[in-house]
Amino acid sequence: MAFADGTADFRSDTVTRPTPEMRRAMAEAAVGDDVYGEDPTVNALEEESAAAVGKPAAVFVPTGSMGNQLAIGTLTRPGDEALCVEAAHVRNYEVAAAAAVSGVQFRTLPGPGGQMTAEEVKTAIDQSHYHMPRISLLVWENTHNVSGGTVVPYDMMSASSGVARAGGLAVHIDGARIFNAVAATGTPAADFAGLADTIQFCFSKGLGAPVGSVLCGSEEAMAEARYVRKRLGGGMRQVGVVAAPARIALRDRDRIAEDHRVARLLAEGLSDRYPAAVDLARVETNMVIVDGSALPFDVAELVDRFHRRGIIIGTLGPDMIRLVTHRDVNADDVARLLAVLDELERH
Repeated sequence: MAFADGTADFRSDTVTRPTPEMRRAMAEAAVGDDVYGEDPTVNALEEESAAAVGKPAAVFVPTGSMGNQLAIGTLTRPGDEALCVEAAHVRNYEVAAAAAVSGVQFRTLPGPGGQMTAEEVKTAIDQSHYHMPRISLLVWENTHNVSGGTVVPYDMMSASSGVARAGGLAVHIDGARIFNAVAATGTPAADFAGLADTIQFCFSKGLGAPVGSVLCGSEEAMAEARYVRKRLGGGMRQVGVVAAPARIALRDRDRIAEDHRVARLLAEGLSDRYPAAVDLARVETNMVIVDGSALPFDVAELVDRFHRRGIIIGTLGPDMIRLVTHRDVNADDVARLLAVLDELERH
């Protein structure tokens, strides 16, 4: 449902507010010094997170970007390259952290939908010879944000990761929304994670916690990641007050399927009105990409009209709208959004 003030915010699944249960858990959390490994709530969260993706160990971090950068710093050496798609979050939206922090640059593949074929990965590895930077890491992003929350198929990930491993590469999954991929495909999170050395996922997106992410992997890799976390200023103290709502979010992760149902309802409503504006085949999870050029309205004006009606939407450029569903919007909010469009159409 909409926020308490009646606002329906479709910009992102990061805008969710803590539930009453989460707020109680924050107030009542047992805490200790996490740098000393003494915060029982954090320890429980790390154990539960590792188990959720079938890994031996985990490290709690403030953000998904830090989780990704810990993986890069742990699995590469300065001067290496990491292979990813052109529109990868880890390349484009983490302010060049890989270069600045770990001395790592990216080798990119076109990657529509976040996909990299086994043939593309092999070609890239074969080109990494004596005179070229060494590629030491393959990075997936699943689901793929810029593509509209599309799922990278498990079989493709398996084949390409196999080629990467045969070529001596480590594998990391930026699984900020991995449980959306799970809900969309039925493939267990542990199966996706089993293809990689490390996987990061966020509590503060579809899972709905106020803050936090986690990096999961082997005991050895997580010990090194914890060391690098301290270097980056991520050593936290009585952080059980943040881990407590994250545990609730992780426990209730299956509710993400409802976000997908609401996104499909929204996409179908938009497509019924403006068929060229929405590609229903791309609506796989909780994101709906709308081609604003196929609407009979100016996008900037539309954003303003919605805002005045208590509906917030996001854009990915002058003619592209991204609508994201989450715990704090529902079918009633979709109906409100469509009703505004209908009213504008009449006038």
